[in-house]
Amino acid sequence: MATRVPKKRRSPSPDREGMFRGMNVFLVPEGIQSRRLQVWKQKLLQMGAKVEATFSNDISHIFAKDLDTVHQNINNVKLKNFEGDLLSYQWLEDSLKAGEKLSSNPYIIKSMLKGHKKLGDFCEVDQPTSSKRCFSNDDFFVSKRSKIEDQGSKAANDIGSIAGKMIADICELGSQEDTCNVRNNEVNKDREPSPQSGSDDINTSLAREKLEELSSLYNPPDLNKNITEIFGKLINIYRALGDERRSFSYYKAIPVIEKLSFKIERADQVKHLPAIGKSLQDHIQEIVTTGKLSKLEHFEKDEKVKTISLFGEVWGIGPATALKLYEKGYRTLEVLQHDDSLSNSQRLGIKFFDDIKKRIPRHEVKDMEMLLQKIGEEILPGVVIVCGGSYRRGKSSCGDLDIIITHLDGESHKGFLSKYVQRLKDIKFLREDLVFSIHSTEGSDSGVDTYFGLCTYPGKDLRHRIDFKVYPKNIYAFGLIAWTGNDVLNRRLRLLAESKGYRLDDTGLFLAAHSSSGKRGVRSGPSVSCYTEKEVFDLLGFPWLEPRERNL
Repeated sequence: MATRVPKKRRSPSPDREGMFRGMNVFLVPEGIQSRRLQVWKQKLLQMGAKVEATFSNDISHIFAKDLDTVHQNINNVKLKNFEGDLLSYQWLEDSLKAGEKLSSNPYIIKSMLKGHKKLGDFCEVDQPTSSKRCFSNDDFFVSKRSKIEDQGSKAANDIGSIAGKMIADICELGSQEDTCNVRNNEVNKDREPSPQSGSDDINTSLAREKLEELSSLYNPPDLNKNITEIFGKLINIYRALGDERRSFSYYKAIPVIEKLSFKIERADQVKHLPAIGKSLQDHIQEIVTTGKLSKLEHFEKDEKVKTISLFGEVWGIGPATALKLYEKGYRTLEVLQHDDSLSNSQRLGIKFFDDIKKRIPRHEVKDMEMLLQKIGEEILPGVVIVCGGSYRRGKSSCGDLDIIITHLDGESHKGFLSKYVQRLKDIKFLREDLVFSIHSTEGSDSGVDTYFGLCTYPGKDLRHRIDFKVYPKNIYAFGLIAWTGNDVLNRRLRLLAESKGYRLDDTGLFLAAHSSSGKRGVRSGPSVSCYTEKEVFDLLGFPWLEPRERNL
């Protein structure tokens, strides 16, 4: 029997005493998805605010993506007389998540930071109105941005040959004649011969593509690395100790702090921000006052904590195993690698420990994704291969490669992974196996095939972690969400699903039931059908986020 999805409830009546009462809001639509804008508008109205369709003198709050989009909607004369707050949409998002109105200071559009001046005070008034110009904070970064774009243009001149060079290197390493044909048939077919080597049209197109990618990268200000770097170390320590709750609290706090447009000088500047509780405020105050954190120093001096943390960073060794190895007397990886109780995967984790810890530059991940897509298409035309994780979220570097795969016909994905892995081994892209399980042909475990292993960028020996997950088409969206992340978003979506009586994981959304032992959350029946990520977000009632917006 098909799972019945609960009907959407009628929107509740506006609460005139809600947390947004007294606010008269104008929403600048440019740069924001219409669906997301509609959700915010609905929440504002439900919680007591008024939302105006046009800008007027009665407006108390303007919400916008940035100053440029404001200029597209409101002329400078009106802006000069505006006495209210001009805020980033992030304030609205964070306030809704926190359940209370947060301090507006961290969210003020950057050009208004100086003394909360009116927007018009940033306009040159000694010129005629028609030529009056407002300065955005971006003006102060023109030279830096130009340098980045110059680098992007330079890289774009060569990017068209990247895949060809990679495959040529691989052909040399693996002596696979059929793979070399990919270079001739796939790479060169998009680059028609021209009288000159390097067509201007191709270079222009590639440069534009490169700049579009640069503009979409997750690139927060991160003015508080003195704090985020210490919190990052505590994440790893608590994770190794098996304290996921504390580890996760620091994990949640880092993106919030990274996005701040100011340098933290006092803990009370962030006390109203989500994910920054009293304990973390105390840590922040100690760091900004002394430049260090006594808790971290204590951990780094404690031999037991230091050793368990080290062992816990090895692929395949969890907190419980790390503790057992410590109790057996091991203190270094050099000695530990000879322990007879280690599995082959754990030995590989130790052998390539330093390699695996190194971050992978974004451009290398992109090159490898291109290669994986070309090889996949050669084996199975129409296969969908996406690199998820921090790469899909726009980060400048990645810890590993999370590859999510399907085929739109709903059948051809079966048996694909074995052929794919073998071909990638033949060309010496995949080097060592960690985990390999096939379920699509057996019909078990939701039909998801899995491969975890180590790979190398062509021409290099440095090992990188790589995961392949092959999903049937009908649950691919759930896999894509789970393996794109981040962990904070995934946890929020799971909790939201639970609150609605469902269980969410990477294989679907299931009605939750009680097990025979009384435990709630056991799957009941088949997954709800969702073929896109947006369908999943909509079904759960969570505002849609583009992948690069998921660094929560």
